Amino acid sequence: MDKILRINMGPDGDPKYTEEPLGDYAGFGGRGLTSAIVSKEVSPLCHPLGEDNKLVIAPGLLSGSTAAMSGRISVGCKSPLTGGIKEANAGGQASQVLARLGYAAIVLEGKPKDDTLYSVFINKDGVTIAPANSLKGLGNYDLVEKMKEAHGEKIACISIGPAGEMKMAAASVACTDMELRPTRHAGRGGVGAVMGAKGVKVIVLDDAGMKMRQPKDPEKFKEANKAWVAGLRKHAITGESLPAYGTNVLTNIINEAGAFPTNNFISGRFDGANNISGETQAETENARGGKGSATHGCHRGCVIRCSGTYYDKDGQFVSKQVEYETIWAHGANCGIDDLDAIAQLDRLDDDFGLDTIEMGATIGVAMEAGIAEFGDAKAAIRLIKEAGKGTDLGRIIGNGAAITGKVFGVERVPVVKGQAMPAYDPRAVQGIGVTYATSTMGADHTAGYSVTANILDVGGTVDPLKPEGQIELARNLQIATAILTDSTGMCLFIAFAILDQPDTFQALVDLIAAFTGQSITANDLTEQGKAILKMERDFNRQAGLTEADDRLPEYFKKEALPPHNVTFQVKDEDLDQVFNW
Repeated sequence: MDKILRINMGPDGDPKYTEEPLGDYAGFGGRGLTSAIVSKEVSPLCHPLGEDNKLVIAPGLLSGSTAAMSGRISVGCKSPLTGGIKEANAGGQASQVLARLGYAAIVLEGKPKDDTLYSVFINKDGVTIAPANSLKGLGNYDLVEKMKEAHGEKIACISIGPAGEMKMAAASVACTDMELRPTRHAGRGGVGAVMGAKGVKVIVLDDAGMKMRQPKDPEKFKEANKAWVAGLRKHAITGESLPAYGTNVLTNIINEAGAFPTNNFISGRFDGANNISGETQAETENARGGKGSATHGCHRGCVIRCSGTYYDKDGQFVSKQVEYETIWAHGANCGIDDLDAIAQLDRLDDDFGLDTIEMGATIGVAMEAGIAEFGDAKAAIRLIKEAGKGTDLGRIIGNGAAITGKVFGVERVPVVKGQAMPAYDPRAVQGIGVTYATSTMGADHTAGYSVTANILDVGGTVDPLKPEGQIELARNLQIATAILTDSTGMCLFIAFAILDQPDTFQALVDLIAAFTGQSITANDLTEQGKAILKMERDFNRQAGLTEADDRLPEYFKKEALPPHNVTFQVKDEDLDQVFNW
């Protein structure tokens, strides 16, 4: 993983590619590399869908090796949704395969001279860029089937659906999983729209004949990896709860905490929560059976195995095991408590290439506007299909909650920097409210997952209903996340084990050090996390974002949330201190 693949899509002549050494970008991976390239090479004032924006696809620093949990991939650009810098990441097989092919990043540059759509094929022999207009309009599932017919089944695909082709601001980039299904998405911020603007429908990766990436210090790496796996398996959440119930184990927990946003953030409790909970979902999947039903990994090398496969009542595949955020977004937030309906919505989002969080929040806003009734699953399905077809209403929906709120005159729109809030109400989890407000990425729970200390008593305890301690909590988690998960290729859920178990945290530090051959300390990693955030903050400032954008919508400060009847209480002047370290 020692080179960058640049593909210039135009505008002069046909697309061309070049390869170059990492140079000044050496030592970066994942989000660290996407943000470094975007901040250095992209004008903050460029149009997100114009030729001057770039889409950067980068495997994590440890991807392609035998390091457990290292299969996340980052996709970065200037966001058409937030107007600032963006990194969205996904699981699946693409990160491992791209890293083994030797690429630290693919950079899509320029813009096609016309509306020709292209495919890219990469293997050990080189890169092929070909017109692929026959793929226009295909959903991700049909697209992948065509790629399997053309290239066999030992590939990985990075693709967009119709939403990306239509350059919708909620469009995602899909990555295939171990079964070669397009179920893992870099969803947030409209990265799929930028890939569509570059005229690239699919990137097919084939690492046949390539070896695993090797650590600089094999013995220390092997020892650290063994300790790392043991640490993940001994923690109650990563070793027991997540494998048994998936990420949706959080539904009953967050609902009980009064922080489960319901009917467009009207309430923190949903009466139908148990019907869509992780426990009910696992019970349903186990009863229906099928390969990989209730416990499954999203990529090879995953030891937590919090994913699964959802089959319908007749045993037919519908979608991946629906993740917690999607269960909330298309469930409680829309007043829907039907697992089968939510799974269908998840399948449609993945096929059209839409972010499930943004879509669930958008439909919640549309329901508040009277476009549909809360609880009407058929109407929610119809709205997603409208987006997939690109109808007038669908184009509004497909551009996210902020646009939909403006079009239909809705005041209560749960967004920050134009991006929809995920599945935790910031009034009942005040630390996540700080992260939503101040993250460089717009409202994003993964940027600083303070649910750990606010709700789960992981890494300490901070009262979720009070403002005290939330700034420091969100700050520290944003720094750690930028480097330890988003840049290494590690999954967010490693946070539980490394926050609670010092020896597991040290195993991760040792793993990185042994792989890179550098002497690395926890303090070194902290400084790297700060450096990444500084790059992103500088880009956003130059793009025109100010302290005024680091705020929650006013109604979160004015409307008390049942059942705790609390408002967001962290002061604006305190929010401005998050990055003053």
